[in-house]
Amino acid sequence: MKPGIHPEYRPVVFRDRAADFAFLTRSTATSDKTVEWEDGATYPVVDVEISSASHPFYTGTQRVLDTAGRVERFERRYGHGRSDR
Repeated sequence: MKPGIHPEYRPVVFRDRAADFAFLTRSTATSDKTVEWEDGATYPVVDVEISSASHPFYTGTQRVLDTAGRVERFERRYGHGRSDR
């Protein structure tokens, strides 16, 4: 690797405020904010909108969309399952 052209790879805390969840990992992400972690050290913190703690796929709280209403509206607009093709 060429020296001086790569971003610094260091410990960073990623925090999901919606789920009150944070985890420490290594990353090249940068942030002006810092947080004191459980080990007493201070790390840069990156706030994320969604994580495995708040994503519906991982939490099991997926919502079912009203696809029946959309299909019925499509059939009203364009006709019922035409077989002339």
